[in-house]
Amino acid sequence: MPRRTLFRHANLATLRGNSPWGWVADGAMLTDGDTIAWVGADASLPAGAVADAEVDLQGALITPGLVDCHTHLVYGGSRAREFELRLQGASYEQIAQAGGGIRSTVAATRAASDDALFAAARARALALLAEGVTTIEVKSGYGLSAEHEARCLRVARRIGRELPISVRTTCLSAHAVPPEFDGRADDYLAAVIGWLPALQAEGLVDAVDAFCERIAFSPAQTRRVFDAARRLGLPVKLHAEQLSDQGGAALAAEFDALSCDHLEYLSDEGIRAMARAGTIAVLLPGAYYFLRETKLPPVDALRAAGVPIAIATDHNPGSSPTLSPLLMLNMACTLFRLTPEEALRGFTQHAARALGLADRGILAVGQRADLVAWGLDHPNQLAYPFGQRPDARVFIAGQEFIA
Repeated sequence: MPRRTLFRHANLATLRGNSPWGWVADGAMLTDGDTIAWVGADASLPAGAVADAEVDLQGALITPGLVDCHTHLVYGGSRAREFELRLQGASYEQIAQAGGGIRSTVAATRAASDDALFAAARARALALLAEGVTTIEVKSGYGLSAEHEARCLRVARRIGRELPISVRTTCLSAHAVPPEFDGRADDYLAAVIGWLPALQAEGLVDAVDAFCERIAFSPAQTRRVFDAARRLGLPVKLHAEQLSDQGGAALAAEFDALSCDHLEYLSDEGIRAMARAGTIAVLLPGAYYFLRETKLPPVDALRAAGVPIAIATDHNPGSSPTLSPLLMLNMACTLFRLTPEEALRGFTQHAARALGLADRGILAVGQRADLVAWGLDHPNQLAYPFGQRPDARVFIAGQEFIA
């Protein structure tokens, strides 16, 4: 296996610095193992640059590998029937309150074998890989018991072992109250807090998340979960302000949250708190579209406050059953009015930060050699079409992924 590889004859969207796209026309890149050793114009390639292999990219567009920083990839069953119900007038909240929603997926997930959960999640991860994703976050939250949450997190870890894609795992046990704890949300959260040390000791948790919403957990209840995470030294993230303003973003910022996600009902106070804490705003256009929401996240206010904006698929069976990051780039532009460059930075540079990863998301010396060679002329073509998949060669840690 060659260690040093020289990529030549490509146009690079490095996303370094503040120049548009970090653009390098007729560029080259040298990788040393899993790390970028040099990047720049082909004409500036150092005379002494030595490589074990050379890859002629024949004018392809090179971007950093995409980072999907919010997915719920491990689950059983389908929620297609609920899709019909919503079209007939039922709201997301009404379906959840009637025992559907997350609870129906919990039942299907608990009934599925480990191998069945893995096979389904593996297929989903491969679909993301095919569109240039090299790093994913996978949340639990469809087991909602000590046994089944651990099973789902182990499946997520297995994806990272058996596929070249990088996997970060997030414990979202505070996603909903399971049937066996009906009317006892505080008791359920006490149980969740009790599971966390064992999950961490097994190496299953990179971060802790919660769903702070009227149909889920209050800010006070969320604080209990975050306090437990802090005691264990685990970073936190939050599903915040999706359906209403619960003040979750400001709470998460108190705990220096990596990210707050959804944010349609985010307040000015929440924006200021996120800016002070350096918390990333993760916008999820798939869920916005699928739930037919009408309240836009405050993109202009986030820009003005200097809060970095990330984009993700939010793949899940109930509110965003998409496996197309490229469609999410388009939706981020058409629905939220991000520029194509903002959308791409949101699915690379800022998405990596939303996972606490400083070693990927841009093409620069010392960064991990995750990159995609697209059969396109310019990066704005990634967000422009929809329902199309351009030719893509995916390189993870310097090695080409062949499906």
